[in-house]
Amino acid sequence: MASSKLVLAMAALAVAFLPAFTAATEHWVGDNTGWTLGFNYSAWAETKQFKVGDTLVFKYNEPSHTVVEVSGADFAACNIPGSSKVLTTGNDQVTLDKAGRRWFICGVGAHCKNGMKVKITVLTAEEAAAAAAPAPSPPPSPAVKVQAGLVQAVLAVTAVIAAALVF
Repeated sequence: MASSKLVLAMAALAVAFLPAFTAATEHWVGDNTGWTLGFNYSAWAETKQFKVGDTLVFKYNEPSHTVVEVSGADFAACNIPGSSKVLTTGNDQVTLDKAGRRWFICGVGAHCKNGMKVKITVLTAEEAAAAAAPAPSPPPSPAVKVQAGLVQAVLAVTAVIAAALVF
C-alpha cells in the first residue's frame, strides 16, 4: 500500500514538473540589447539553454542589420551563400525545429567580421532535462573515508568506556 502511494506521489510530481521541461522558450537574441554591433553574442549564448520548439527573436533597426542562417564553415568565414534566406523585418523569429548546431550572422557590410554573429546548440527535450538535473556527487576521497573510519572507532571506544563506567 505504501509503495503504491509513493508511486502515485512520484507520478504527480513528474506531471507537475513536466511542463517546465517541455515548455517552449522565446529567446530574444542579445536580451534587451537586441541584434546589434558591439555585443558579445558568444557569451550571451553560453548563458542560455536552447531546446527543440524554442524560438529565437532577432530585434534590430532595419535596414541597419539582417539575419542570415548559414553553415558552420560560412559562419567562420562570414560568408553568405547565394541561396541563403535573408531576414530583414527587424523582428525576425526563427523556430528551433531540430536538435543540433545553428549559426546566424548579420549580412550587412562587415558586421559579421565585427562580431555580429551567434552560434547555438539546440538540445532535445530529453537532453535539456538531463542537463537541468543536478550532477551526481563525486565519491568521497580516501582521506574522507579514513576520517569517517576514525570517527566510528572513537565512537565505539567511547561507548565501551561509557558502558564500563555504568557497570
